[in-house]
Amino acid sequence: MNVFIKEIAFLLILFFLAYGCEQKEYDYGGDKDSTNLTESFRPQIHFTPSKNWMNDPNGMVYQDGEYHLFYQYNPLGIDWGNMSWGHAVSKDLIHWENLPVALYPDDLGSIFSGSAVIDKNNTAGFGENAMVAIYTSAGEEQTQSIAYI
Repeated sequence: MNVFIKEIAFLLILFFLAYGCEQKEYDYGGDKDSTNLTESFRPQIHFTPSKNWMNDPNGMVYQDGEYHLFYQYNPLGIDWGNMSWGHAVSKDLIHWENLPVALYPDDLGSIFSGSAVIDKNNTAGFGENAMVAIYTSAGEEQTQSIAYI
């Protein structure tokens, strides 16, 4: 009898997971094309790009009233490859605006994980309040690279 009850409980849980979690349309305002909040199976709160493959978030910084999110991104397809850094900004961490790709592969290779900082005191020499990204370039060898805005 206990096995029968466990099987029924398991089936009920599966049923509620499949049908009880109805996808709702949320209206957070803003540009729905950049957040795609009406698509089934798309996360409704955290950032996702409008298309293609994404992975690790990298170098989230706050500057001049905006949160900047960089993330591993394949701008050319839905699978791993063409590793670049996508870029999005938000004023409230819910409404996101997709920006052009920040870093594309170059002579040193694909753009892998890294971090970003705001250099308030110009310690790196790129200018006061420069946004500085440090990341791994993955070519024939992996090297550390730096970029700034």
